[in-house]
Amino acid sequence: MASRFPSIFFAIFVGTTTLGGADARNRSPQDSNLTTPIADASPTLAPFQHVRFCLRYPSDCKSNPADGDRINLNTETSAVLKRVNHSINMSIIPTLKNYGSNLEDGWTIAPGAGDCNDYAVTKRHELLESGLPSKALRLSVVTTPSGIGHLVLVVVTTKGDLVLDNLTEMIRPWQNTDYHWLKIQSATDAKFWYEVKAVGPSMARADQRVHLADR
Repeated sequence: MASRFPSIFFAIFVGTTTLGGADARNRSPQDSNLTTPIADASPTLAPFQHVRFCLRYPSDCKSNPADGDRINLNTETSAVLKRVNHSINMSIIPTLKNYGSNLEDGWTIAPGAGDCNDYAVTKRHELLESGLPSKALRLSVVTTPSGIGHLVLVVVTTKGDLVLDNLTEMIRPWQNTDYHWLKIQSATDAKFWYEVKAVGPSMARADQRVHLADR
């Protein structure tokens, strides 16, 4: 099921966190498309565990029509993203969770130990608490190049869609990941989800790696 994300854990590299590619001065010519947003395709079913999450944490699944749909990426907001990404990556101990038929595990905000789902929803919660708009904070289901399911947080900014990830301290444009993008939380209603429209050369490379890994 799409809602059952196998836990994947790498060593977290602690050091100076950078917003990879977010500063136009650091972009190479081939990175000129970094401001291209993730494109929604057809509506799709929300991950089952997200439905359960919204029942448990209803305030995190509310949408404010007055919210802006993107964050102005400046020195202040960049610092907030770095702080939250780093602090949550360090505060949750990675562990394997069982999303079995008895539903003993679910996505949890700020657990002592958890998986990628817990990291992602906790980061979104903390950014909401920091005053950032809900429309610009979108959970997304991806698969890694080896075909493993994973959940990340996408932050929609004036300098592109950035990925907050428990597998790295670097905050990267979505095009600079090697992920295969499957579905993403709706910007207008946090309880709804869309398939991701795969476009662009970076997406083609990611698709190719996933297919090769599955052979």
